Amino acid sequence: MPFPSSLTPIAMRAPQGWRWPALAAGAAGLALVVVLALSRRLDLVEALSASLFVGGVTGLALLAADRSAQARFDALMRSSVERAPEAPPYPALINALPDPILVVSAAERDDLTSRRYIFANSAARDLLRIDRGEGLLVSAIRDPLVLEAVDEALFAGLDAEAVYETGGVQDRFLRAYARPLGLALDGRRLAILMFRDETEFHRVERTRVDFLANASHELRTPLASLSGFIETLRGHAKEDPGARERFLGIMQAQAERMRRLIDDLLSLSRIELNEHIAPADRVDLAAAVMDVVDALTPIARERGVTLEPRLPAMGAPVTGDRDQLVQVVQNLVDNALKYSGEGATVRILVEPGLTAESAAAGQRLDAARLALLTPDHPQGPYTALRVSDQGPGIARANLPRLTERFYRVEGQKSGERSGTGLGLAIVKHIANRHRGGLAVESAEGQGTTFTAYFPQAAATAAAAPAAVAKVS
Repeated sequence: MPFPSSLTPIAMRAPQGWRWPALAAGAAGLALVVVLALSRRLDLVEALSASLFVGGVTGLALLAADRSAQARFDALMRSSVERAPEAPPYPALINALPDPILVVSAAERDDLTSRRYIFANSAARDLLRIDRGEGLLVSAIRDPLVLEAVDEALFAGLDAEAVYETGGVQDRFLRAYARPLGLALDGRRLAILMFRDETEFHRVERTRVDFLANASHELRTPLASLSGFIETLRGHAKEDPGARERFLGIMQAQAERMRRLIDDLLSLSRIELNEHIAPADRVDLAAAVMDVVDALTPIARERGVTLEPRLPAMGAPVTGDRDQLVQVVQNLVDNALKYSGEGATVRILVEPGLTAESAAAGQRLDAARLALLTPDHPQGPYTALRVSDQGPGIARANLPRLTERFYRVEGQKSGERSGTGLGLAIVKHIANRHRGGLAVESAEGQGTTFTAYFPQAAATAAAAPAAVAKVS
């Protein structure tokens, strides 16, 4: 192993430093002999003998000094090497960074094969699917915008950036930053290429754009309808009482649809605004269910549907926001009513004392199940709200999209089953704010069950009371 460069000057001068005292002493001895010989205190034979003696002693002293200095120097070097790290820490530090980083070198602008990455950290190797720390840059990155940014850093000495989109099933959007690093010892140009993952930002931006497009579309349809009927009423239907009454009824329905859509949009916006703040009030979920059942019973009777709540006898206290929990119950029950035919039964079950896994578990073996929302840090017990209908059911392929804004299953977007397409999105965001979960279970032709579960209040965590049934 080579010695650290900072110690190289010591290696050159340490042995020589011990020679000068011996040489000085030898020179002084010879000078003394010469002085004595000139003053005739020593004859020629005695002077030669004294000179030989001084020269011999000086030589032995020089030899001993060299060996001693070399021994001490070698010991110093061994000690320094033992204290020095095996390798510089910088590659290890860069390798541990989560962002992909490459160090790129190049000789000439016209020589594409001279552009090489000479270092790639673990994140870069995973991103670019390369198994070596160095190689041709074009073999790792083929995006022309990224390569152009690298050239700007290498040959123009400028900071540059570009958007890099990976292929594959799961698209990733990254921003590539190229920065010049100057010249290497061999004269090659150096640059560093860093990637910052912006996938989530692009996903949010795409969701925002889709949301605005869908919202404008949903509002444009009833507005166009209202505008058309108003024009008709001002024209040939102005003096036709029958047409006027029919058109006014349609206009009222369209205005009501717009009102529901705006209310749902505002509600969703308010929920998302405070979604990071978990509620802390104590709410009886069973009482909230009964309030919703009492409110929707007249509508259910008109449709020939039976509401059947099964609630704990002693209530079901949960930690939450009462208005939002009522909204969850109402959205799920209203959704079940919408898809239940005459003579059907909508069952509403409240189960306290469950774990997150048991709350999200399915009730039927022949149904497709999917967890639409799972708590990040499950801490039971939970109280589950299960709302089951006897409607047409939902195909397995449609389950993952149920909580998307404005999404409605194909074939269920018009007629009596029309809605805003925001109800389940609202339920999901409310459950997320309560640090709860949401699951769906459905079989085509046999109905659907939605389960929303919320953290149970501590006072009722010990035992789950028996359930009682009430038919409305």
